[in-house]
Amino acid sequence: MSTNNWRRLALGDVTELQLSSVDKKIRPGEQKIRLCNYTDVYRNDVIRSDMAFMAATATEREVSKCSLFAGDVVITKDSEKYDDIGVPAFVKDSTADLVCGYHLAILRPRANISGRYLFYTLKTPETQHQFHARANGVTRFGLRKDDIKSVEIPVPSLHYQDRIAHILGTLDDKIELNRRMCETLEETALALFKSWFVDFDPVRAKMEGRWQPGQSLRGLPAHLYDLFPDRLVPSVLGEIPEGWKVGMLGDVMEVNPYRSIRRGKMATHVAMAALPRSGPHVVAWTRRPFTSGSRFTRGDTLLARITPSLENGKTALVDFLDEGETGWGSTEFVVLCPKHPWPPTLAYLLARHSGFRRYAAINMTGTSGRQRVPPKAISRYVLAVPADNVAVAFGNTVQTWFEFTTLINRQSKTLTKLRDALLPGLISGEVRAGI
Repeated sequence: MSTNNWRRLALGDVTELQLSSVDKKIRPGEQKIRLCNYTDVYRNDVIRSDMAFMAATATEREVSKCSLFAGDVVITKDSEKYDDIGVPAFVKDSTADLVCGYHLAILRPRANISGRYLFYTLKTPETQHQFHARANGVTRFGLRKDDIKSVEIPVPSLHYQDRIAHILGTLDDKIELNRRMCETLEETALALFKSWFVDFDPVRAKMEGRWQPGQSLRGLPAHLYDLFPDRLVPSVLGEIPEGWKVGMLGDVMEVNPYRSIRRGKMATHVAMAALPRSGPHVVAWTRRPFTSGSRFTRGDTLLARITPSLENGKTALVDFLDEGETGWGSTEFVVLCPKHPWPPTLAYLLARHSGFRRYAAINMTGTSGRQRVPPKAISRYVLAVPADNVAVAFGNTVQTWFEFTTLINRQSKTLTKLRDALLPGLISGEVRAGI
């Protein structure tokens, strides 16, 4: 299709624009809502119904004006950095009581543009440059309604818009499928961790006669039968498997183990923003000269210890470094490393376990807004300590799952690079999208 037939239209000509003023507060007498806030948009290309939205309230008028529906596009309209303005997200699902939050703007497509094509157009460097050039402010930058309306984008026929959106959307759908697979695998691993080390299900099954020698039990292979006792005995934690001990995390794992990097040496760096809220994989990393901060190697677990990152679940398993390589990152990371022969995955799953996270949150110290959990408190976390052969068997059971998520994550990064490479060419017409 020739780009000579493409019109350049202002966003005000192709969308209905609504700025939001709905904040995070809960006020008596107002309607309860789920709030799509700045972070939801900034960190996600797609707004999905299964996301964990913040609870808030809004007036009837605000709900009427600022509710989000499938096909809408939301952008960030103000930030402390002008580069963070105009970041778009596509609303994939209609979600009951979902309202657009403050610092955001809703762009509802008119009949002459499709929502997904609009989203991809807003992601192009050319459109992003227009947003940034219109930013107003000194310490905080923002876009006025007329600024957003005046941004121009290329608008081919609806048929061609759909072709472009289909090509890019197919890549994004595969990335989303990969995310869901990784999420499911992690949920399975966490459930198994809880079953073995918190609820002691294998022991209870033997006690109740539900697991017999030579039989498998709900995913537990028959050869694991002899690893577990058939009795629970009293302890300070309550009943634990016979032969297990009550100990502290520091007995079985190193907390902030010694790692050496020469000052000024180029090394892999991980920022707090790169730690995921779910899943084991760091979002991104860079190379920079070492100054000071936490140090870690392959197989270590990184746990954010400061509020609100701890409460938000920021945790990762270091699987992106080569063997023998040492990386570094935020001083607000706690590094966990299981002692031999315990597997790395046990530290990660413990750090994701809800009981451990509650303990960490309760033990935070410091002033409001800058509270953090001390590494010594992490070391003193009390747990039921199994025999080494149980820990090793668990690691062998879940290792394949973690290796698979690593492969899926790498595939998603490749697909993301391909999408980002195709995006500007397709939107400009330099790359043909077919008929």
